[in-house]
Amino acid sequence: MSRLPIVVILGRPNVGKSTLVNRIVRAKAAVTNEEAGVTRDRRQFDAEWAGTQFHVMDTGGWEQRPQERLTADIREQAEIAVSGADVVVFVADATTEVTDDDVGVARILQKSGIPYLLVANKSDSPAVESSLTHLWGLGLGAPIPISALHGRNTGDFLDQVVALLPDEVEGDADPDVIASLAIIGRPNVGKSTLLNRLAGEERVLVSDVPGTTRDPINEIVTIDGEYFEVIDTAGIKRRTKITDDVDYYSVLRAHDVVKQSDVVLFIIDGQRGATHQEQRLAEEIARAGDGLIIILNKWDELTEDQRLETEDSVADRLAFVSWAPVLRMSALTGARSHRLPKYIRTVLENRRRHIPAPEVNKLVRELQEAHPPPVRKGRRPKILYAVQAETDPPTFVLFVRGGELGPDYIRFIENRLRDRYDFTGTPIRVRTRNRH
Repeated sequence: MSRLPIVVILGRPNVGKSTLVNRIVRAKAAVTNEEAGVTRDRRQFDAEWAGTQFHVMDTGGWEQRPQERLTADIREQAEIAVSGADVVVFVADATTEVTDDDVGVARILQKSGIPYLLVANKSDSPAVESSLTHLWGLGLGAPIPISALHGRNTGDFLDQVVALLPDEVEGDADPDVIASLAIIGRPNVGKSTLLNRLAGEERVLVSDVPGTTRDPINEIVTIDGEYFEVIDTAGIKRRTKITDDVDYYSVLRAHDVVKQSDVVLFIIDGQRGATHQEQRLAEEIARAGDGLIIILNKWDELTEDQRLETEDSVADRLAFVSWAPVLRMSALTGARSHRLPKYIRTVLENRRRHIPAPEVNKLVRELQEAHPPPVRKGRRPKILYAVQAETDPPTFVLFVRGGELGPDYIRFIENRLRDRYDFTGTPIRVRTRNRH
């Protein structure tokens, strides 16, 4: 079997790696900022140039002597990415002197035996382009002058990338993914730890530093023999806590993930319980139509009183999503995590559940006879018939004559549908259409 080749973008912090990734994929896929160290995990995107398809992988800034545990982990993730690369693009800064970090990256490439290109980013003018002699000292050959920000020379650069790609790469083809699972929650509640737990290995960085994850991190994991795309997201902060562009765009991308996912694994720190912030997040998830599993994380660290307080907060703040199952577990130790696959299967089955029209009509007719819609504006509306029009999420349409049903009666219909059929873990939508 063959797979798409992988191009890894490597370099020290703040040389423009993520900007180059965005240029290659022709989208603002990766968070960029003048602040060093914005990218931390390795992150893979689909790319194409001149009819050739490949994956491009963004990495965190490589540092020769990391001063903190987090930066050491970032370096390790970058080196893991290189080990799986078919081509490496080493991004250096055309406008600054060579650093020890640049030299360290060069030595990694020289020892790796992997084809590589050295690019001199921020070559925004011919004047800069003519003064790249300092990069020749890295021993990697002629630097390719580009400007990832402005697109200067990037077409010629991509021609060289494609020329280095192997015609065919042995390995497992991209698997058929049956659903996407988004891990959502406030900062530092254990989202990355849960992704690593599902993957069975350290795929993404985990740190006590809030905001370690900046970009959404997509990983393919196997759960009970089936492939899922699991997306770790940046912690969603209150607007008043968003202090810079990095936070803003990280949170914005996390919100986008909610709109594109099948099921949300909504993590709540068991030590803090459900707050107003969780309430707003749950409202957003329900509006998006996603399946929902609420995870009370760090459960094994709580006293009995704390557990009761947390459960009360969930019952109070999140009563409007009482249809979502609640799993009490520990992503760190794995306690009760074995129950999660069953929850995921149940939610997916219920999101895709379709009720035949005769059954829906029979139920609605019985409900209408026992509890007629209330009179509104002097008229009593009548439901003529009902159908399930969609799945993912289940959506029912009531064809009505004689006025509007009103939100209370629509909720009554929704609740009776839930009583009759198993829609655990999924929102259901009940819409009306008037027939004159």
